[in-house]
Amino acid sequence: MPLSDPRFLQLNAWLNQYFSVNVSPILISGDASFRRYFRVTLDSVSYIVVDSPPKLVPITPFIQIAASYSRCDIPVPKVISGDAEQGFMLLSDLGDVQLLSVLNPSNLKQYYQQALLLLNNIAKVTATDQAALPIYDDEFVLRELNIFTQWLAVHHLGLSIDEVRVQTDKVFQILTDNVKQQPQVGMHRDYHSRNIMLQDDELKVIDFQDAVIGPVTYDAVSLLRDCYIRWPEEQVNELMLIHYEQAIAAQLLPADISFAQYQRWFDLMGLQRHIKAAGIFARLNYRDGKPAYMADIPLTLEYIRDIARRYPELSVFSQWIASVVIPAVKAKK
Repeated sequence: MPLSDPRFLQLNAWLNQYFSVNVSPILISGDASFRRYFRVTLDSVSYIVVDSPPKLVPITPFIQIAASYSRCDIPVPKVISGDAEQGFMLLSDLGDVQLLSVLNPSNLKQYYQQALLLLNNIAKVTATDQAALPIYDDEFVLRELNIFTQWLAVHHLGLSIDEVRVQTDKVFQILTDNVKQQPQVGMHRDYHSRNIMLQDDELKVIDFQDAVIGPVTYDAVSLLRDCYIRWPEEQVNELMLIHYEQAIAAQLLPADISFAQYQRWFDLMGLQRHIKAAGIFARLNYRDGKPAYMADIPLTLEYIRDIARRYPELSVFSQWIASVVIPAVKAKK
């Protein structure tokens, strides 16, 4: 890192004070937020160092939820030290292997079943020692959906706000109602193959600081209809059924909920997530100067087009995505 970077100098001073020796943090990556990650090795032990500007991404939620997850046997990094005022954390090192990097059609079921099982314990975490988790309510859902309107449809594609609202107002209401209809559980809110690490063939969970209380299908559809990769529908359907049966066995779903009802909840929840994600990818480009995420927009739009097509009340929206939004995105390349 350049010696002129004040955050890096501040971070290095904090680490040197903690370890009582001079160390040399090496930048690993940033992520979709304002955080940066470094690795430090001392006496053959490797650590992850997080630089999280406190006014932008406070570390307190991460520390509190990490403690709650750990108590529920959810494998997460250990918080070795944290400084909330400066926005620095020292974590145990879970390695560099994201689940996404090892998945293939032959091991998909094995790893995804393990990942789905972890959702039983994640669902139990509805509070930290300090407070209940936020509720994923109507206002929360609509705020996320409107990221699509503001950043992708209007800002990136130049569509008129009136046209977009004509196409989305009814759809957004259907998706908001879908959230309220489902049993509410502890929800990771960004549970996918880039936020699951593989260490010694065991799954480890990261990036959980935005956990809320929300619908039971959210994390499952986030995993199985991943924004970054698409698997054959028959495999997704098989795993969806596994989660449905698992959720009933764990009493996260009432036993009288049919699979057809669950699948509708799952499909519409996935639509909500992909609409939000498409908007966030555009926002990351224009607001945060992270253009690489623009390459992930087409897959989210394909999901939206294909899933919405299955429901009569969403067919006009699917046609609009197919005939207006997708061509406009392609034309902007």
